[in-house]
Amino acid sequence: MRHLLYLIFFLCTSWSLFSQTTNPLITKDAEAQQKWVDSLYNQMSLEEKIGQLFMVQAFSNQGLAHENLISQLITNHHIGGIIFSKGDPMSQARINNIFQDASKIPLLIGMDAEWGLSMRLENTYAFPWNMTLGAITDNSLIEQVGKQLGEHCKRLGVHFNFAPVVDINTNPINPIIGNRSFGEDRDNVTNKALAFMKGMQEAGVLANAKHFPGHGDTDSDSHKTLPTIHFDEKRIDSVELYPYRSLIKQGLSSVMVAHLNVPALEPQEGVPSSLSHHIVTDILKDSLQFQGLIYTDALNMKGASNFSLPGDIDLAAFLAGNDVLLISEDVPKAITKIMEAYDAGIVTEERLSHSVKKILQAKYKVGLNKYKPIETKHLIEDLNRIKDETLSEILFENAITVLKNKDEVLPIRKLEKKKIAYVQMGDDDGSIFLKELQKYTKVHEVSADNLDELITKLSAYNTVIVGFHRSNDSPWKDYAFSDKELVWLYEIARTNNVILDLFVKPYALLNLSTVENFESIVVSYQNSEIAQQKSAQLIFGAISAKGVLPVSVGNGFHAGDGIALSNLSRLNYGLPERVGMSSEKLKKLDSIAQYAIDKKMTPGIQLLVARKGKIVYNKNFGTHTYDRGSEPVSFDDIYDVASLTKILATLPLLMELEENGIVSLDSKLSDILPEYANSNKKNITLKKMLSHYARLKPWIPFYYATLDSTKHPDPKYYRKEPSKKFSVKIANNLYMRTDYQDSIQKIILETDLLDRERYRYSDLPYYILKKYIETYYDKGLDELVQTHFYESLGANYTTYNPYNKFSGKKIVPTEIDDYYRYQEVHGYVHDMGAAMQNGVGGHAGIFSNANDVAKIMQLFLQKGFYGGKRYFKPDTVDEFNTCYFCDKDNRRGIGFDKPQLGDEGPTCGCVSMTSFGHSGFTGTYAWADPEEEIVYVFLANRTYPKADSNLLLKENIRTDIQRLIYEAIID
Repeated sequence: MRHLLYLIFFLCTSWSLFSQTTNPLITKDAEAQQKWVDSLYNQMSLEEKIGQLFMVQAFSNQGLAHENLISQLITNHHIGGIIFSKGDPMSQARINNIFQDASKIPLLIGMDAEWGLSMRLENTYAFPWNMTLGAITDNSLIEQVGKQLGEHCKRLGVHFNFAPVVDINTNPINPIIGNRSFGEDRDNVTNKALAFMKGMQEAGVLANAKHFPGHGDTDSDSHKTLPTIHFDEKRIDSVELYPYRSLIKQGLSSVMVAHLNVPALEPQEGVPSSLSHHIVTDILKDSLQFQGLIYTDALNMKGASNFSLPGDIDLAAFLAGNDVLLISEDVPKAITKIMEAYDAGIVTEERLSHSVKKILQAKYKVGLNKYKPIETKHLIEDLNRIKDETLSEILFENAITVLKNKDEVLPIRKLEKKKIAYVQMGDDDGSIFLKELQKYTKVHEVSADNLDELITKLSAYNTVIVGFHRSNDSPWKDYAFSDKELVWLYEIARTNNVILDLFVKPYALLNLSTVENFESIVVSYQNSEIAQQKSAQLIFGAISAKGVLPVSVGNGFHAGDGIALSNLSRLNYGLPERVGMSSEKLKKLDSIAQYAIDKKMTPGIQLLVARKGKIVYNKNFGTHTYDRGSEPVSFDDIYDVASLTKILATLPLLMELEENGIVSLDSKLSDILPEYANSNKKNITLKKMLSHYARLKPWIPFYYATLDSTKHPDPKYYRKEPSKKFSVKIANNLYMRTDYQDSIQKIILETDLLDRERYRYSDLPYYILKKYIETYYDKGLDELVQTHFYESLGANYTTYNPYNKFSGKKIVPTEIDDYYRYQEVHGYVHDMGAAMQNGVGGHAGIFSNANDVAKIMQLFLQKGFYGGKRYFKPDTVDEFNTCYFCDKDNRRGIGFDKPQLGDEGPTCGCVSMTSFGHSGFTGTYAWADPEEEIVYVFLANRTYPKADSNLLLKENIRTDIQRLIYEAIID
């Protein structure tokens, strides 16, 4: 007998547990929940109970009259919920609080927020559309989308999000689903929907799978008519219903029944799915055993016949088995109709209590038993978090799909051999894409009024990137090529090597009759700013390619196709949080930089921070000069980087020679330059010389000797017009004697040494090395550094003598010279000694922007590897990045500056001892830290208009910024 009692107890307990786990609305404190539900239900009048069935549509942007209308429905008809549509979050929060305060029983709030609140509300964050998410293979990311979107909903007082869409989109011309679907593969859609649902419900917001039984293969808009699904029952069961089975088993909270005509499941003509007892009750509730809330689709949609009187549709929907009647055309009449049916016994008490108690269970589950008004303080900030931007960035990186890559065109390598054009198609903006492409190498936008002209222009290029850009405003916007665009596209592809990049849903490829002549095809899915940036980064190998097609698009491209590409270790661009840094803390850099501008320490600044291969901060401050109307600093402006030239130009060439065994660090000057064999410098080694430990004088003012008694350029050495004898261009209309460069080398050769070995910073080693390197190669330093490094690095803003290549508007002036050249130094090197070498010094002369300097510093940081090419062996970089005379109180490496050994020095004192970099007289600074994987670049023209005051140095601006960079590290 005792065993029998145990068995009965076990079966009862097991059944209780089973029922709780299969009913997604039951909470962990089921007993307390049931008491709350029963207590409320027992206190309600019949009209109040029926009112709970209705969820009405409200807008936060339609004014007081609309608010009053909804308030009347709440107070007079006791509606159970609100579905909010268009408006803005602050207004919605305000009227939500008003509505909740007016309601006797807290309202269940819902929204259509499939990819974020932005679907309905302004000033809220948008995640990528489902089609984009469908291209991602890592479903943990989709779960994170669901969670963060759920957090947004919860913050705004939304309890039900009508998402995810689980329609399997097998019809490319589907006008209402399309981008809202995760794709055409039932397993992919199911797995994505499960992940999304799990994340959102983890955040405390209930999910809603729609549109049951399946809206994926229609060619008409359900908002305007009643679409028909023509498949038989077997097909619908194996495809359309497939996702619902899995979601229901995993705890799906609710289902929305579609406004569809499905003859195979509901033979009665004109009866939509949402009104079909067989579809709602027999299939969804009984066959699929779904116990969560069942919503109708909007009951004000067109196309249902035989329901002419107000309230007929609502009653039919309730009798079909739905729990929540969504967007009724006439709530008061619908309530009256259901009350009449109740009085007539058509609607039983059991039927009514079943749905109303489920609604109350849902309200308890989302916490409405302890309702609190929405806090509006910081609401906008909470709905636009940096973590949401960060996730979107990751999502697009994982979604962008490479479909074709003939001869491994992607990622683009060997930039020195590429001449790249960009052609924009479509009717939306592609400027973000172009600007991002131009961060990697020279890319020229090419356009023309007619096709022949365009083809002629493109003949000058060996690679053409075609970007197809159409509106990203909503997923329903047109995505197809025009007939004219197709003609142009085929002809461009016939005559050029083409990379086609689509910033629309992949169905646009169905327009193409052939893809034979396209070398590469990339699908970027949306024309958002993030998609454009990430696609450009992928093309140049800064990020890898991971996405797969969510749908089939003809020409042999099927769902699941996608070519994986590895990255080439080029710098990419993104948010600080991606690499363990704080965006908020990095904002402090703005204040210091702006302080330097405001105090006139420098007219302008370019400031860049990268970590772990990602540029996370890149801003400009100030203007080119202090003159009224001066150009604001922009990213493609170039600065005289002064002594950064030492590590950006001369040092890489020397590292290359050393690695190839041409020289060693122990090579003596007498070994590499015969003229030094009998000099006092013959035994100086490269190691000591580049460590500034070779007794060389810090500086020789070579130009002094070329001035006349009035301290102006002596006609003996200078002319205003060039000639063979006077060919060294010092500045505008000023040419120095050609042979004086030999005099400079002779002066260095014959000058005395300091009395003893000690650390003394000197430019002279780089005059000497320039002579050696140019002699060895029989080429100028300017040509060598371009062909050996800059061209392949894509450092196209880095050059000597920029006046030969760039508009003066893009070159930042350096000084108003009143002691040598007597003019504004603009486009010419500031350093006098470099100017006297035709602008090409080993120690100065390079002009660059922060982005290019970062590439070269990243090359060093990555131990000689960048962009898929190994420039140096890791051992070579380590050998030069070593302090050989630290025990002599000399911090320097070989060419590189190193952190201070004491309290004062070139850094904030917060960097690792393996870090390295250099500073420049014009206010420039570049530093890299292998341990924290940080690159920091600061470019300025603090010498303008006069070089005598160095407030940047005196007030530690550059090193204070460096300290804040390290304080921004949060991992």
